[in-house]
Amino acid sequence: MQDRTKGDGTGRDGTKRDRPDRSEAGSASRRLLLDVMLGKLARYLRMCGYDAAYALDHGVEADEALLALARDEGRRLVTRDRQLAERAPGGVRIDVRAVDDQLRELRAAGFELSLADDPARCGRCNGPVDPVEAGEPVPDYAPDPADTPCHRCRDCGQVFWKGSHWDDVRETLAGL
Repeated sequence: MQDRTKGDGTGRDGTKRDRPDRSEAGSASRRLLLDVMLGKLARYLRMCGYDAAYALDHGVEADEALLALARDEGRRLVTRDRQLAERAPGGVRIDVRAVDDQLRELRAAGFELSLADDPARCGRCNGPVDPVEAGEPVPDYAPDPADTPCHRCRDCGQVFWKGSHWDDVRETLAGL
């Protein structure tokens, strides 16, 4: 991802930019909409605390529908499609396919990428999560909340905890 902006809303050549400058990206809203090519990236961003909606979770693929959804929900569009990124206010274009490289691009553009002490979003559906109290029932696949802190998604009911996947993501982010 190349940063070709002057910081005033236009590129060095005077055209409308398709990427945020570094200072803008770091302070930008944490409400994102990721297009159909970025599903795995959405999960990582959710684990980093971003409200990262994924287009296919909304049944949206067409450019006009993506733009409308981003506008209606106050989200920044993140896409691999150059023309679409140019059309979206504050649109962010990702140039690479591998999720590790996508994360590097976002970090280089000023996005904060670190795991919080406590999860805020569900990796599966992007819903907000709450801690599961000791004694609350959990599915058979989950550890006992009295022994291991667990969280439950308010939207889909998924229960999760900081296990090996959390450690793998932390390691990936540390290696960027």
